[in-house]
Amino acid sequence: MPYFDAASSAPLHPVARQALQAALADGWADPARVYREGRAAPVLLDSAREAAADAVGCRPDELVFTPSGTHAVHAGVAGALAGRRRVGSRLAVSAVEHSSVLHAAAAHEAATGGAVTEVPVDRFGRVSSDGYDEALRPDTALACLQSANHEVGTEQPVALVAEVCRSRGVPLLVDAAQSLGWRPVEGAWSLLTASAHKWGGPAGVGLLAVRKGVRFAPQGPADERESGRAPGFQNLPAVVAAAASLRAVRAEAAAESVRLRALVDRIRARVPELVPDVEVVGDPERRLPHLVTFSCLYVDGEALLHELDRADFSVSSGSSCTSSTLTPSHVLRAMGVLSEGNVRVSLPLGTPEAEVDRFLEVLPGVVSGVRERFGVPVAAAGRERAASGSVPAEAVSTEPVPSGPDGGEGEGEGERRGKLVVDALGRRCPIPVIELAKVFGDVPVGGTVTVLADDEAARLDIPAWCEMRGQEYMGERPADHGVAYVVRRVS
Repeated sequence: MPYFDAASSAPLHPVARQALQAALADGWADPARVYREGRAAPVLLDSAREAAADAVGCRPDELVFTPSGTHAVHAGVAGALAGRRRVGSRLAVSAVEHSSVLHAAAAHEAATGGAVTEVPVDRFGRVSSDGYDEALRPDTALACLQSANHEVGTEQPVALVAEVCRSRGVPLLVDAAQSLGWRPVEGAWSLLTASAHKWGGPAGVGLLAVRKGVRFAPQGPADERESGRAPGFQNLPAVVAAAASLRAVRAEAAAESVRLRALVDRIRARVPELVPDVEVVGDPERRLPHLVTFSCLYVDGEALLHELDRADFSVSSGSSCTSSTLTPSHVLRAMGVLSEGNVRVSLPLGTPEAEVDRFLEVLPGVVSGVRERFGVPVAAAGRERAASGSVPAEAVSTEPVPSGPDGGEGEGEGERRGKLVVDALGRRCPIPVIELAKVFGDVPVGGTVTVLADDEAARLDIPAWCEMRGQEYMGERPADHGVAYVVRRVS
């Protein structure tokens, strides 16, 4: 069964498996003890630290192993902020950071009353160094930036942002979880975090590197281990396996990067050709070699993932339709791109070309089947569909929207015919957009459709539909219930 979700967790690398088995035999004792078994353990630990530091591009005494990548992020953010509390308590983060960084920022706000400045991204999910320059203020104690995005693969200009931070005297923490297996992080970063299971190491091992000279005050429980930055007995066999696998994947990275990039390029090019109404998101050039994300109009994300799973493909999604919170991914929301029917494909090392070919063969039928289940029209057919039962007749109206500026007393019959209202209240992604598409053919050029919806995803998906269809999105406004989204037909 093809596993296409390496961005969540890569399969255990064979070298990691071998190193883990060997370390279980020799590395089980306490490395802080001086007896024979204890003396063997620190040799393994020091060797693993040196290998990991070499891959990161730092000194061994600047790197500690943590119980997870999330732990590394929280420890790094809290320690750096505490170390610079005399400067201020402001934290600058990009709008597309991993949730662990955003949770650390929220914890900082709640515990200390500190402020968080969010740096926006463009439609490709990319920040600018100017954006960070504007975000850094005299009271900014720390800035955070991921090296590459975990949902869309966009690589960030870390070196440029690091130079801006250096010139302003602000340390930069880089979350390198997605990219460290491919290459070192360039630039004068101050702190770096990563997670072993992202590159094929065992789960339960993270890295935290803190450059010499960076003010850092460890927070929370402390002891003498790992410089007091990750207290507790180390999982030495897992640490050894993590370092060994990082060295192994780096040795394969150059060749695999070229090969997987070609496969991802094929997916990026072929999916819009094979499947209508698809938006491929993320930077087309500055991106991770193994990851591609696309969103399909008129598709329920959870249904799409289930059908792909039935076809033996394991993929991920940032769609609100697969979320228990029913809110779209914060990454897609920050980018302002389509969120419904979102699919993330991230290829593990060694993915055969034939598996990608089969995915491209299966995908069109799967998407078509899900759309058919939702009654998506092949072409816009207007209110005739409402009369035939495709759209509930009571969901389509020519009446003005309550509490809105459109419509109202004094309108002529001709004006009302050019204004349709679709009631999608209480209906979830992708239904509001499907209902919009079903009635749009009945709207004359210059006329409008107002969609009433209370689904959070509609705030992204209706403007995205307009951009894909070349129609004008006129904005949103509060309605008596939910939100009224107004679309004008221009062609």
